[in-house]
Amino acid sequence: MLTMPGMRKDKDEEAMGNPFAHIERTAVLQEARIFHQTPINPRRCCETLTKIIYLINQGERMTTIEATDTFFAMTKLFQSEDVIMRRMCYLTIKEMAQMTENAFIVTQSLTKDMNGKQDIFRAAAVRALCAITDSSTLQGIERYMKQAIVDKVHPVASAALVSSLHLSKNTKDVVKRWVNEVQESCQSDNIMVQYHALGLLYHLRKQDRLATSKMVAKYMRTGLKSPFATCMLIRIASKLLEEEDTGHDSPFFAFIESCLRNKHELVIYEAASAIVNMPNCTARELAPAVSVLQLFLSSPKPSFRYAGVRTLNKVAMKHPSAVTACNLDLENLITDVNRSIATLAITTLLKTGNESSVERLMKQITSFMSEISDEFKVVVVRAISELCQKYPHKHAVMMNYLSSMLRDEGGFAYKKAIVECIIDVLEESTESKESGLAHLCEFIEDCEHTVLATKIIHLLGREGPKTPNPSKYIRFIYNRVILENEAVRAAAVSALARFGAQCDDLLPSILSLLSRSMMDEDDEVRDRATFYYHTLNNRQKPLNSAYILNGLTVSVRSLERCLEEYVQSTAEEPFNMKTVPLVSVTNPEPSVDPLSTSRKPKETTATKHDIYTEQLRRVPEFAQLGNLFKSSEPIELTESETEYVVTCIKHVFAKHIVLQFNCTNTLNDQILEDVSVQIEQGDSFEVIAYVSCPSLPYNQLGTTYACLLIPEDDLTDVTTSLSCTLKFVVKDCDPNTGEADDDDGYGDEYALEDCDINVADHVMKVPKASFGSAWEELGDENEFEDTFGLSSVSTLQDAVKDIIKYLGMQSCERSDKVQDGKATHSLLLSGVYRGGHSVLARAKLVLRDGVTMQLTVRSSDPIAAQVITSAVG
Repeated sequence: MLTMPGMRKDKDEEAMGNPFAHIERTAVLQEARIFHQTPINPRRCCETLTKIIYLINQGERMTTIEATDTFFAMTKLFQSEDVIMRRMCYLTIKEMAQMTENAFIVTQSLTKDMNGKQDIFRAAAVRALCAITDSSTLQGIERYMKQAIVDKVHPVASAALVSSLHLSKNTKDVVKRWVNEVQESCQSDNIMVQYHALGLLYHLRKQDRLATSKMVAKYMRTGLKSPFATCMLIRIASKLLEEEDTGHDSPFFAFIESCLRNKHELVIYEAASAIVNMPNCTARELAPAVSVLQLFLSSPKPSFRYAGVRTLNKVAMKHPSAVTACNLDLENLITDVNRSIATLAITTLLKTGNESSVERLMKQITSFMSEISDEFKVVVVRAISELCQKYPHKHAVMMNYLSSMLRDEGGFAYKKAIVECIIDVLEESTESKESGLAHLCEFIEDCEHTVLATKIIHLLGREGPKTPNPSKYIRFIYNRVILENEAVRAAAVSALARFGAQCDDLLPSILSLLSRSMMDEDDEVRDRATFYYHTLNNRQKPLNSAYILNGLTVSVRSLERCLEEYVQSTAEEPFNMKTVPLVSVTNPEPSVDPLSTSRKPKETTATKHDIYTEQLRRVPEFAQLGNLFKSSEPIELTESETEYVVTCIKHVFAKHIVLQFNCTNTLNDQILEDVSVQIEQGDSFEVIAYVSCPSLPYNQLGTTYACLLIPEDDLTDVTTSLSCTLKFVVKDCDPNTGEADDDDGYGDEYALEDCDINVADHVMKVPKASFGSAWEELGDENEFEDTFGLSSVSTLQDAVKDIIKYLGMQSCERSDKVQDGKATHSLLLSGVYRGGHSVLARAKLVLRDGVTMQLTVRSSDPIAAQVITSAVG
């Protein structure tokens, strides 16, 4: 059997590495002088052109003079008819088009090749010609481009269509004149020409919704020969269907559904994927798409099996019952040779399986886990975590399997995923808490990952003292003090202190253990042990609560900034911690698809609070308001489709509230000037300053502010509803250039939705690790109690959700979750009221002919306690 040497990689050649690794720009430019030689040496010229392209793609920048000289020299190579060298010239022209000012000098040569008889040159010449063409020279080649679009040679037509798409980004008006030729290409027999023609046609018409709808309707009737073009048509129809929101009775949906019966597998999958990704799709509408995807699962091609199981995995997140019919096929894929397919199959089964099949699935997973890499193991563990949340009665079974997985070999990411899953289970289930803690105690005995060890020790310090027999965890924790590195020893000392603060019978033993750590060789461990020893030795509950159980709640970044400002100032009064901004509880980020290959964006180090603080400090009117206490999420004061879109962010200070209005003008024939949001003065809140936006052009964000003074005569009057009106001066402008007319314009106004100031705006969510000790620390000096009937809710869970939302406080000790079948519940809430005053609330809820609540509030400030208590009534 003969083999083609060009198709086989030579091992000796691979060992040589990159032949261009050490070339230098100056040497290559010197080498480019070979272009001037006569006769032309095609082989050497091709090598030099390859080096130039390599350097450009490696980020090397040539000066304009260097690029121009090289470009001029390269034009002489057009004298040769060598095919390979000519194609290298085209590539080099495309790469150097933006570096030289005289790229137009090759226009004539490229035009000649584009219209020549050698088809091998023509397509590449079209691409190179369009790369050096701008708006000023496009009209000169317009006739040739029109001819190329309808050319009988398919590569030439495709090159012209794709090049036209690139040209339309800057010269759309000129390319629009070629629409007749593009429509003619849409009838081409060649699948790529038809695909590129449809793409260009949609790009030219996508701003005109009616024209796009007509285009889709036309090709829905006539049909397209190219499967790629049909896939694009499905995507366009899906987008139109989403925008018009007419439901699934639309002809567009009927077309997409009909594509499920297409002869091309590519089109079938595209149609199924489009239906699956439609918002508000019912199980009945999903059924035909799921049936098609089920057939993909038994395809002999791995790519189709992967596509089918990946899409079904996505369906299972929202409609697990719709995928249950595929469970048998999915189980067959568990043993697939492609581990990506096998992993997706098992994770999909975990989402669709019922409670009775949990143990069988877990057995299959156990045998499966040893065969896959850590990356896929993490995906499976996350799927198990979701299954734990779905079936709480199976927590004991899950815990046994997770503990055995924890003992298996694996890297940090895999172990971290298992530990997090076990922590989630024991926090959700009181029955599994002790067994989960026991498994984690065994794990840290030989855990080589410092981060996981400190995480587990912190958990033991938090949950261990609440168990019936807390003393059994002391041995595991103190072993870490003896055997581990300084970071783990420090965490273990802190955990021991928490046991001493909450377990009086263990306190003498804890003090003895801490006294031994006071001689540790590490400063951090020694300092912690000394601090905790003397704090516990005082035997004062308030001290334990403030310095051991409930730590610092302020932002460290803000604390540093406030201390720097205090040191630089001439203030005589002592530094007040209440002036430092707090760390608020943030909502967890939505989970990312673990198998996605998209690159994560870089995380910014600045928080929203820091960004808002910096923005407001730049406004002179707000410079003296003090530290920013809290900022709300943006609130829409208009519909998103209206001519003016306005959102409001409420910034709360100690004695003021600044309303930030973000405004967008969606009319392209108007410029708004002197934009402000005027607030109708109420009985209590007084507007003391407005900051207007000087100019608001089309589709640009502008910001205007209003500053309110919080009432001081009645400190409990903290809620109101503000009537807002957007006022501005309108100037007409040219929609194309955005230049305003010379006239003075005219005043106008636009009514907005009311902006409500609620109790939650004055409260920051700050958790308390030990609610009981914090409750005792505050005492009953400022305690208020009242009973309310909550007529608007019918379940305890709904009542809990509404109370948390309205009071703006953080639930403690997982009291935000009500167990099924319970008729009573205790909700524990904590927060900090404006001014830095700690507030705790305990709501006892009873479900009997509606929900009745007994609310008890304690605070370091009587006004804060009174505001929170009266908020519900």
